[in-house]
Amino acid sequence: MLKLTPSVFEARRATLLDAMPDGSALLLPTNPERTRSNDTEYPFRPSSDFYYVTGYDEPEAWAVLKKNGTDKPYTLFVLPKDPEREVWTGIRHGPEGAVGTFGADQAFVTEEFDAKLGELLEDVTDLYFGFGRHPEVEPKVQEVLNRVRKGRKSGLGPATLRDSHDFLAEFRLRKTDDEVALMREGARLTHLAHVAAMEQVRPGMREYEIQALIEYTFRRNGAWGWAYQSIVAAGANACILHYVKNDVAFADGDLMLIDAGAEIDGYATDVTRTSPVSGTFTPPQRDLYNLVLASQIEAVDATVTGATIDGIHESVVKTLTQGMIDLGILTGSVDEAIETESFKKYYMHRTSHWLGMDVHDVGRYTLTSGDARPLGPGMVITIEPGLYIPPNDEDVPEQFRGLGIRIEDDVLVTEDGNENLTASIPKTIEDIEALRA
Repeated sequence: MLKLTPSVFEARRATLLDAMPDGSALLLPTNPERTRSNDTEYPFRPSSDFYYVTGYDEPEAWAVLKKNGTDKPYTLFVLPKDPEREVWTGIRHGPEGAVGTFGADQAFVTEEFDAKLGELLEDVTDLYFGFGRHPEVEPKVQEVLNRVRKGRKSGLGPATLRDSHDFLAEFRLRKTDDEVALMREGARLTHLAHVAAMEQVRPGMREYEIQALIEYTFRRNGAWGWAYQSIVAAGANACILHYVKNDVAFADGDLMLIDAGAEIDGYATDVTRTSPVSGTFTPPQRDLYNLVLASQIEAVDATVTGATIDGIHESVVKTLTQGMIDLGILTGSVDEAIETESFKKYYMHRTSHWLGMDVHDVGRYTLTSGDARPLGPGMVITIEPGLYIPPNDEDVPEQFRGLGIRIEDDVLVTEDGNENLTASIPKTIEDIEALRA
């Protein structure tokens, strides 16, 4: 199982400390455990920002990075060792593991958080914390801040509050070689899952059978699991963008839309493929599919340094709109359809989003000037055009009604072009039909 090494996280913390002003501190909580029902919990996943900095994988933990000349800039607060509790929930790292395994300069149990955090913040002038992002624990931080400010010691506590999420986003936006390696592994496992689904789907199977196959493939190959709830849509269900019910039987002649990706050590893959359940595309399916594919290939090719997500989207809209006019789905000119936004009836979402530790990853799309942000090396985006023709739309030629098609890849921007991380997953009609030949 591919996993980032402690040295990667150590290097990240050094980079962050270097970028922080003197006298500042970065305070990060992880996610809590969440109750599913009665005394059972949902599977735990650490907060992305917290895990990015620490690599620590237990709940109820806090991290503090402090830049003020101290020889112990990195502090972790973690659950204590508890042999009786660990019999039920698994071995805990404890403060000793936080130092020895995860590289903390010092570590304390969470029960000491209130008192120790107050001491850490007394001489801090700038505090990075995601106020408004952690409602369950913010009152605790506010209480500590109030106590520090009212204290009579030399420090008065932070005078400036900064958004930790926005600060970290600029580092998370550009992927290092280590992060790209994880995303390539996620792409490899996602390839295995999508190909298995295309090969094994048959009329009469239910969507959840394919979902189970996909998610089994992820886990048996070492993934954390799935980066988001898998979409497996038969026929007209593909016209529901975030369809996750996944309980309908596939019928002969249906298309199957799968939007699913593996998660590797906290890094997401996000891939969509559309394929024929019976093994071959019908002529109308072929026409609509080739239109989406043409726009997708053009957009992947345009994903280069200096391009913008807005510009890529606008190009896709023009290609899809012209194609829909040619197929009789839309009427009038391309300019009219774009100006009136009539195309949005069948293509209502954006073409791209950032990808990384979160499926819709962090990073501003617009500069402070109001201009669209240019792409640069190390950024990863999705390219995912689609067309969705409602089954009851009488304005559309009958042969296209109920067809939903989306094709999505994950593309890394490089110095001299791009790398399509998920290019190996079949997407041409010839390659998809060959799987079932």
